[in-house]
Amino acid sequence: MRTYIIADNQDITREGLISVLKSQDIKNQVETVHGRNELQGRLRTYPESIVILDYRLFDFVSVNQFLNMKMGAKKSAWILFSDELEEHFLRQVLLIDPSISVVMKNNPLQNILDAITSATYGETYLCDIAESVLNDSPPQKKESDKLTVSEKIILREIALGKTTKEIAFEKHLSFHTVNTHRRNIFRKLAVNNAHEATKYALQAGLLDLMEYYI
Repeated sequence: MRTYIIADNQDITREGLISVLKSQDIKNQVETVHGRNELQGRLRTYPESIVILDYRLFDFVSVNQFLNMKMGAKKSAWILFSDELEEHFLRQVLLIDPSISVVMKNNPLQNILDAITSATYGETYLCDIAESVLNDSPPQKKESDKLTVSEKIILREIALGKTTKEIAFEKHLSFHTVNTHRRNIFRKLAVNNAHEATKYALQAGLLDLMEYYI
């Protein structure tokens, strides 16, 4: 008997999944959860469960939080099950943890059953959309030669979410020096905020996705 945890706050989908799982094997144990704390508790009770998650309708506050919970439940298998998932989100998730299965709610029932079966037997299932996203070439890395070595170091720290004050303290620099580097970086890259600068840092390879999200 396998335990399936449905983490989906769409009533009709949740009930449909329960029906599908029970129709495959009457012995299947199906648990439903409505929030991440409840999901964490079920994972402690059923560490080898299969989690079927609609990320867009659940209360994870970040991709980081979702991936940390997944990585902490090493014996579980996860299926992302949604109406729509952004290409950028899918690429990030699948590059960091390729064991996650993906199937869309508008896929044929057989595809959904295949995803559940694959996860049950420790295999990964990717629907056509997920396959396409994963196989597409990632954005070309931008040339970062326009930045000095010092500016690249500061940009990397900015991308890791550190404030000007924190960077100055850790790098033994003055607040004014770091702030000047920050202004020069934004000017050279033609960006207006830290979010845009972070996207550049990721594309330029100044830090990797795992480092950024974990």
